[in-house]
Amino acid sequence: MSLYNFKKIMVVPPAKDFIDIMLSKTQRKTPTVVHKGYKISRIRAFYTRKVKYTQQNFHDRLSQIIQDFPKLDDVHPFYADLMNVLYDKDHYKLALGQLNTARHLVDNVAKDYVRLLKYGDSLYRCKQLKKAALGRMATIMKRQASNLTYLEQVRQHLSRLPTIDPYSRTIIICGFPNVGKSSFINKITRADVEVQPYAFTTKSLYVGHTDYKYLRWQVIDTPGILDHPLEERNVIEMQAITALAHLRACVLYFMDISEQCGHSLEEQVKLFESIKPLFTNKPLILAINKIDIVTLEDMPPERQAIITKLQEDKQVPVMFMSTVQETGVMEVKTEACERLLSYRVDQKMRTKKVDNILNRLHVAMPAPRDEKVRAPCIPAQALARLEQNAAKAERKRKLEKEIEEEMGDDYTLDLKKNYEEIPEDERYDVIPEFLEGRNIADYIDADIFEKLEELEREEGLRESGGVYAVPDMSMDETLKEIREMAKQIRGKRFELRDEKRLTARKNKPIIPRNKQPKVRDRSVNKLVETMEGLGVDMSGNENANFTKSVVDLRRATVAVNSKPTPTAHTKAPLLDKESSAVVKKTGKPLKRAPSRDTLGIKDLAIRKKAQIMARRDIAKKVTRTGLKGEADRFIGTKMPKHLYSGKRGTGKTDRR
Repeated sequence: MSLYNFKKIMVVPPAKDFIDIMLSKTQRKTPTVVHKGYKISRIRAFYTRKVKYTQQNFHDRLSQIIQDFPKLDDVHPFYADLMNVLYDKDHYKLALGQLNTARHLVDNVAKDYVRLLKYGDSLYRCKQLKKAALGRMATIMKRQASNLTYLEQVRQHLSRLPTIDPYSRTIIICGFPNVGKSSFINKITRADVEVQPYAFTTKSLYVGHTDYKYLRWQVIDTPGILDHPLEERNVIEMQAITALAHLRACVLYFMDISEQCGHSLEEQVKLFESIKPLFTNKPLILAINKIDIVTLEDMPPERQAIITKLQEDKQVPVMFMSTVQETGVMEVKTEACERLLSYRVDQKMRTKKVDNILNRLHVAMPAPRDEKVRAPCIPAQALARLEQNAAKAERKRKLEKEIEEEMGDDYTLDLKKNYEEIPEDERYDVIPEFLEGRNIADYIDADIFEKLEELEREEGLRESGGVYAVPDMSMDETLKEIREMAKQIRGKRFELRDEKRLTARKNKPIIPRNKQPKVRDRSVNKLVETMEGLGVDMSGNENANFTKSVVDLRRATVAVNSKPTPTAHTKAPLLDKESSAVVKKTGKPLKRAPSRDTLGIKDLAIRKKAQIMARRDIAKKVTRTGLKGEADRFIGTKMPKHLYSGKRGTGKTDRR
């Protein structure tokens, strides 16, 4: 192929990413569950499949990389030479060759380990063989890290190369650096090449496209060339040499007559003579640029002699131009295109196909038989019809196109001259079509003045009838008193409403979450001790009212000095051991930090209700967000009955 779409080459991942992609694909696309209880043949097949699948993935991806990159022997010599200049042909071939070797090594590793897996006698050994096979494949790819990195850099650079068709009509611009090559391509094409007043602004090939005689032409801007041997030229210069050597194109050699490029006319002519072998069998034009700075007449005689000597060669036309003033730019382009067209026609005429085409063509050139004049005969009816058509054409109104052709550049389109219904003095009045966002045509009314007069008459009647008269708005004393009273009532009502709202909030007990509900510390024993300390005799008070009952943790009432006996309907109350606990070291009562769910809740029943509600909310949230999904590694039934019972049909049964 002569043309390659280098932008379609697949991305070459680094070695580490390459291995990760292959192994993760194997993990996703192959079964992942195996058990010791399976038959050994099933276990072998499980791990063999993984090894074969990984090998196939490596093989396909490496084959894709090798096939995507262009083969230097198959591409056009221009592309092959350009890639040799940019990427080093030996390094490029070596990288692709080593990837090809790695592909064969991966295939051999997979083949060897598949053979060994046939003799695996346990799940552990089969798993270790699979692990070793994948590890060796990964090791092979790790050794290709430098090749993969190099090929990725080549791919990125190839994708940025301009698309050059070696067989299309092409114009190549060459010459010393900073002589105006990029300015010229910017003038004649739609390209946008950077132009700067220093050498080697253009470091690679740039392509622009232009049209001439309804044909598409590609114009190639090459980097500047210096006058030294071929072996000493760098990569930037070699790109230009490659284009000149391999592309059948018209060559424009640019020279700077003002010598502002830093090279004299003698050096520019010397370079022209040294690279002249590259111009063999190609149309050549010598373009002398920057005549806006120095013209040929202003130069010294010895400088003029150099240009005159170049003009003596009739095969190479010398053309003067200035890209700044655009003097002679289009002439140079036209001459280059004409020369290339004639050259291409001449080349095609030399091929064997032309003889086959010429044999089918015959151009007859009649010769006179005698001296007799044989004038053309036109029928009378045809002549009459021609006269009628001419008369019609005279009577017919001239078309705008005909008027435009007659007037040329002075023509301006005037549509209002045909507005025959409008008086001539009003035809060119400026009338806006839209005013304040409204279409004026919607508001045009023929009877507008009659309607306006009727409207003004109606408005006069209304004014005289007192419709627009302003009523007396002054208030008497009674109305003022009523309004003042209403204002006070309204204010009092708002005050009462706000007071009620504040009172409702004030009466509700608010217990902070970090405070325990107040525990009553009064007890029967403390009361007896206090009263006896005051000298009151407290004996004989066993049946007193204050000794009748005590409340435990579960709010069950138990008689004093009696052991609680659980019945069928009542539960045995629990003793409150927490409140009587003491610290062994200090002997002081034990104080624990209260649990969060008991803070701020005094009533035990409300606390239990809150716990039940919290448990229910948590369960609802877990049910909604924590459902078991397809990706969960869960096997509900190892051997479901509906798959492993009943008659077996014909065919394989290993997929059950």
